[in-house]
Amino acid sequence: MNLTQTVLGVEFANPTVLASGIMGISASSWRYVQTNGAGGITTKSIWPRKHEGHANPSVISTEMWTLNAVGLPDAGPEKAAEEFALYLADKKVPLIASIVADTIDQFGEVAKKIAALSPDFLEVNISCPNVEDELGRPFAYDAKLAAKVTKIVKKNAGNIPVFIKLSPNVEDIAAIAIACARAGADGFTLINTVGPGMAIDLRSRMPILANAVGGMSGPAIKPIAIRCIADVYRATDGKLPIIGVGGVSSGEDVLEMMLAGATLVGIGTAVWERGIDVFSKIVDELQVWCTMEGIQNISEMVGGAITKHSSSVQ
Repeated sequence: MNLTQTVLGVEFANPTVLASGIMGISASSWRYVQTNGAGGITTKSIWPRKHEGHANPSVISTEMWTLNAVGLPDAGPEKAAEEFALYLADKKVPLIASIVADTIDQFGEVAKKIAALSPDFLEVNISCPNVEDELGRPFAYDAKLAAKVTKIVKKNAGNIPVFIKLSPNVEDIAAIAIACARAGADGFTLINTVGPGMAIDLRSRMPILANAVGGMSGPAIKPIAIRCIADVYRATDGKLPIIGVGGVSSGEDVLEMMLAGATLVGIGTAVWERGIDVFSKIVDELQVWCTMEGIQNISEMVGGAITKHSSSVQ
């Protein structure tokens, strides 16, 4: 049973990757995730300079959803350089560097700095919904702005492939993906959190999160993620790889995302739900399912449920 996935020349031992925002801070945490079965690692989003994030409480969870208003805290590129050096000296699985900025020019700035550290991919976070009060509407909400960010990141990324992380909170995610593809995107990460949403404490009669609202993740958003992956896969005729993210907690969830068009699948909230060894558990579940179904190579699953059409990507 072959679970390996080769994406833009980079080999992943299995299709699972740590999603950005969960345990993605330091080389030691990346190694910890790696030893627990992840096929790849995505860092927390790295800013052009130190960024404080939001005050606590910033996370609330239930069985079906999590609201997160952490606000993308980060120590900046200098700290990232230290952690990259430690990890890459003995890298066992590919490293995907997530970057974020508050202007188009600053996306170019941080892309240049982080690409110089030699990650395997850049993941461009233009879609976080819980920093709107600070930064305004995400670039992912507008096709022209998303394309401009893509273009400047590509200009500064050298030979590092660029994945654009898109938002489900738009009318037509496929149209935005096509705009980014035409601007040079090498792939996509789908999706960022849904919302923002709000939870209220009945005793205080106030929002629970200090930021009032936060992006929603967890099992409840998986059907939205599946639809977005399918929309983008179909619109680009399967020509660009997709990292599927959103509500994944089992091997069956991974397979569902792959059938919708994902090549790799990010796991985030499930780390807290099933433990850090959720990656090895899911890999075991994938092996069992594929053996029972007679699947020799898991790559056969990608896009299997989606009818392609003539692509709009030139």
